[in-house]
Amino acid sequence: MPRSAPSRRNRATNHPFRLRRSLAALCVTACLAAVAAPQVRAQSALLESVKQNPALAKSMCQQFRQLNAQGISATSKASITSLAGSRGLSTMDAEVLATYVIGLHCSSVF
Repeated sequence: MPRSAPSRRNRATNHPFRLRRSLAALCVTACLAAVAAPQVRAQSALLESVKQNPALAKSMCQQFRQLNAQGISATSKASITSLAGSRGLSTMDAEVLATYVIGLHCSSVF
């Protein structure tokens, strides 16, 4: 048996519920964006500092090559933890930095 289209009355009573659900989703999205924004700005400044200082990137590439010569990946947990400690970064920022430097300046590093 075919379903009939919802009556106007049913659609009208669903409208406030859909509006509330949409507003709730918008609020959650805004809160998440506000929490993430400082982290994104910090990473942006970190990457910009390496971009403006190629000597720093070359130095990091040399350190990564030394790790590779010992059979250690530049993106290993130990390497990232060491980079974070030496630069005063969180491990997440250190991982982003290492990936950025390797991708732009020393793509042969593993």
